[in-house]
Amino acid sequence: MTKNSVKSFVIPFTICVFSALALYPDSSLDPEIYSTEGLELNYNISEELAMANQDQFIEHSIFTPHLGKSFEGFKEALAFKESRGNYFTVNTLGYLGKYQFGSETLKLIGIYTPNQFLYNPELQEKAFIANAERNKWVLRKDIKRFEGQHISGIKVTESGILAAAHLAGPGNVKKFLRSHGGNNLSDAYGSSVRYYMKKFSGYDTSMIKPDKKAKVTL
Repeated sequence: MTKNSVKSFVIPFTICVFSALALYPDSSLDPEIYSTEGLELNYNISEELAMANQDQFIEHSIFTPHLGKSFEGFKEALAFKESRGNYFTVNTLGYLGKYQFGSETLKLIGIYTPNQFLYNPELQEKAFIANAERNKWVLRKDIKRFEGQHISGIKVTESGILAAAHLAGPGNVKKFLRSHGGNNLSDAYGSSVRYYMKKFSGYDTSMIKPDKKAKVTL
């Protein structure tokens, strides 16, 4: 065997030996460190989860984090009802964006360029806040007077009032409350003041401060 042939055999063999030694378990490893003896382990799951098929489990576990009754939950729930959360949509009546604003409402909060508004998500989020602040100022006395009461079979809450004002304007919410549900305006798609007050009841909207002159600034 030539000198070169020996090298070509010995070197790969040496590499294999060292690799094997590196991967071989350490005989000094103490398995007691990783013992579960004495721990209270519970591998049971609920019967409902155990009997659910895999498709049902996936369907209820892959979506966005639960926002509950937080203010973010309020905004996103309302946006989903209005536009399925799409910033860039325009409905058949010309209402714009994620929260479906009309051009006249936008003017009230200082926005005069609907096209710019439609393609600017940051502007839309600020518009939602400003409009809610203005509506809360207009309805401040009605919130104080009617919150907690039951009208037309629903419990009146601040978030429900603000959602209904977003749908129909604060004036129509006043009419609904002061007529004790007798004046229940619906929009062109059939959503009513009462429906919005019920659907969006009980969210935390305390961060919205009443502001008569609320405007959007970037």
